[in-house]
Amino acid sequence: MGVCPCSVRDPLPDALKSIGGCHYSAGMTYGLFGKFSAQPGRRDDLVTSLLEAAKLLERNAGCIQYLVSTSDEPEAVWVCELWTNAAAHDASLEPDDILALIQKARPLIAEMSDQTQLAVQGGKGLPG
Repeated sequence: MGVCPCSVRDPLPDALKSIGGCHYSAGMTYGLFGKFSAQPGRRDDLVTSLLEAAKLLERNAGCIQYLVSTSDEPEAVWVCELWTNAAAHDASLEPDDILALIQKARPLIAEMSDQTQLAVQGGKGLPG
């Protein structure tokens, strides 16, 4: 795996990076967790658009994880994002194809709520 140009230099490069098989990042990872409320009857369309975004982000080395989920709320879509840092997230919104997808998805969104920025400390599933 190559070095990501978006990564922040690890201040403790010789420190233990795994405890009991769970990796940790020493707070070097940026996360977002948020809820989208789709326009009535448009949740599946919004999910499709967000999954298109996930596909486009496969080429982005700064994006570690981008999960799209639904719940028992009929119009709710939850997105959990994990990035090497906040700058990588911010830069991900600039490519033309991403901007076009955002414009396409906006009419599907009734509301965005419950967005929380996270300093990810580690856990199962992180690259290590």
